[in-house]
Amino acid sequence: MANRTDPAAKSIRGSNPQNLVEKILRSKIYQNTYWKEQCFGLTAETLVDKAMELDHLGGTYGGNRKPTPFMCLVMKMLQIQPEKEIVIEFIKNEDYKYVRILGAFYLRLTGTDIDVYRYLEPLYNDYRKLRRKIPDGQFTLTHVDEVIDELLTKDYSCDITLPRIKKRWTLESLASLEPRRSALEEDFEEEEEKEDNDQPVDELEDKAYEKDYYRGRSPTRERDRDRRRDGHRHRDRDYDRDRDYDRDYDRDRGRGRDRDRDRDRDRDRDRDRDRDRDRYRLREEKDYGREREGRERERRERDRDRERGRRRSQSRSRSRSRDRKEHDGGDYRKRHARSSASPRRHGDAVEDGEPKKKKEKKEKKEKKDDGTDHPDPEIAEANKLRAALGLKPLRV
Repeated sequence: MANRTDPAAKSIRGSNPQNLVEKILRSKIYQNTYWKEQCFGLTAETLVDKAMELDHLGGTYGGNRKPTPFMCLVMKMLQIQPEKEIVIEFIKNEDYKYVRILGAFYLRLTGTDIDVYRYLEPLYNDYRKLRRKIPDGQFTLTHVDEVIDELLTKDYSCDITLPRIKKRWTLESLASLEPRRSALEEDFEEEEEKEDNDQPVDELEDKAYEKDYYRGRSPTRERDRDRRRDGHRHRDRDYDRDRDYDRDYDRDRGRGRDRDRDRDRDRDRDRDRDRDRDRYRLREEKDYGREREGRERERRERDRDRERGRRRSQSRSRSRSRDRKEHDGGDYRKRHARSSASPRRHGDAVEDGEPKKKKEKKEKKEKKDDGTDHPDPEIAEANKLRAALGLKPLRV
């Protein structure tokens, strides 16, 4: 809650006023002890007391880049956003020079271009000394007019990037500002008027000398006055030449910036085109790899199905050949008869007796036919041998 911007504060250049300070410096300020202890709960009225206690200015210092109390108060002003009249009173304060610098720095961050030139340029006449803390933690001597010149001409001050403002000659050409008049120029005009009024009066009573008012003027003084006028004229000419040079320089720099922008745009376009080409090539390679993997997978599946069908046909043919062999050897018939034989019941004994008698009669008849039952043992033995050789028995 202590680090939030006032809800009633207006946005500066389309963003939060605290965003004018870089994020790293902003986080260091939030973690600083001075911010937590001295800046908590400050308002626009109580901020003046803390500003009067300042004895130096600066950004950050030390190895861990601690923020100075001056920077913490600038951050607090960005957070509470005091009214413009209060900031102008800070700038017009002649008793406390650090209060004046604090108001000028805040106005440079948040004010418009016209307000910056209008309220900061009069501070060029303030030559009071200031203490400034540099990054190594030591103090250096500076002056109010030097700090104001840094705020108006530089883009970086106290470790903060200052917002860009228009050149003064641009605002003068737009009739937004009047040409700047130096305070020394008024002094020169006053000296000229004094010299003109302090004409030497001739003590002679000759009226001829009194009629000529300019005759009593010293040639050396006249020469000095002409020299000063020529100096002012040359200074104005130098100012115009510098302004023209600045205008040409800004124009050339703008053209160079446009060329750099076009070059960067072309480079970005080429980079995007190359990136799109590489992305399209990668997509094609990925699609081609995916299709190739799909074809390989289908081919493996076909080979697997073909191999499975071949094995199935081989096993089927092997089982058929085995069944055929068993059928030809009689085993199939025996197994079938054995498996199909039904259990006999007690009443079937009479029915089975008749085939058994027929079989016995047939065996007896076969024995009689082969001659093995011949009464002569020699003939019976010879018939057995002939029966074994498949010859007909001897009949005697």
